[in-house]
Amino acid sequence: MQSDMGNIMVKDKQPKSNSQTSDQPHYGARNHKSARHLALWLYALSALVALMVMVGGATRLTDSGLSITQWDLLMGALPPMSEEKWVEEFELYRQIPEYEHVNKGMSLAEFKGIYWWEWSHRNLGRFIGMAFLIPFLIFLWRGDIASRGLKLKLGGAFVLLMGQGLMGWLMVKSGLTERVDVSQYRLAAHLFLAFLFYAVLLWMAFHLSLRRSGKPLVKAFQWARWLTLLVSIQILLGALVAGLRAGKTFNTWPLMSGNFIPEGYFKSPAHWQDIFETIAAVQFNHRIMAYIVICAGFVFWFFTRRFGKAASRRAGWILMALTAQMFLGIWTLLSAVPIGLGLAHQLGALGVLSLCVYFLYWSAPESPGRSNAESS
Repeated sequence: MQSDMGNIMVKDKQPKSNSQTSDQPHYGARNHKSARHLALWLYALSALVALMVMVGGATRLTDSGLSITQWDLLMGALPPMSEEKWVEEFELYRQIPEYEHVNKGMSLAEFKGIYWWEWSHRNLGRFIGMAFLIPFLIFLWRGDIASRGLKLKLGGAFVLLMGQGLMGWLMVKSGLTERVDVSQYRLAAHLFLAFLFYAVLLWMAFHLSLRRSGKPLVKAFQWARWLTLLVSIQILLGALVAGLRAGKTFNTWPLMSGNFIPEGYFKSPAHWQDIFETIAAVQFNHRIMAYIVICAGFVFWFFTRRFGKAASRRAGWILMALTAQMFLGIWTLLSAVPIGLGLAHQLGALGVLSLCVYFLYWSAPESPGRSNAESS
């Protein structure tokens, strides 16, 4: 009898097997292996979205966005396959105001140069859509996505991706009839949705692959949310600058052509919407918000130090990224936005957002019952 009791006690003290521990919920994934595969997929999608933002930026900086005047989801994936088809595409472009008032006299060879940028941008978008949908369906079929919550989040992310693509076409459409360029509002919405989709992908990937701080950092999380909000506003203001090509003017710093508040901030007569529609206003707003964000980043780092070295170090990463991004922006402005610096500045914004999203994830308080809800 004593021998039997001893065997039972030894058995109870044995650690759980790998098969037992692997059945534990992992942000809605079936097991450790599924979580790892889902995370790698989401990180790869994030990288594709970052590439998409860069190609979109190059399309904007090369003034190529209106070169394809029609939208065909399937057949539009194929470029013109003959000289005759190239001429047809060029004739469609010659009918819009941009050609008449900006690029009149452009040769077919020059048109091909801008066409390839827009074609690459659209086809990369198609590729991202397939890179999301096909693996998503495979993961569902294999049962890797175990929880209803994660299924809904990934489905919502796909809807967000489709909405971002639709906004891209609405943006292009705004420049095909009465304007010689796209609406800066629709461009800002198109870019912001891309950044939002990128942040959502990272947030889910972090959940599936990284650990949190392990202790409550509610105050640091709240401050990080405010800083991320300011960064998001700055990204929107930067999109308005890109939409109006405002970086091509007032190429002086710290003053704007000798003035703190530039001439032409308001039209005559002045209207409230001038703050989003004049070149002087949108560039001034972007500059001022940069100063606000860098100050907020310093304050965030300073007060986060009380939460220990790990929190201070991560806040320091954000502050360094913000500082580098501000000086890169000044360099870009003084150089009148060459393509290389313009794209680097856009990539810097993605980097800052990535660090903010990571700090939010790392410091976020654990919701009561979150694991149980996600595993159901």
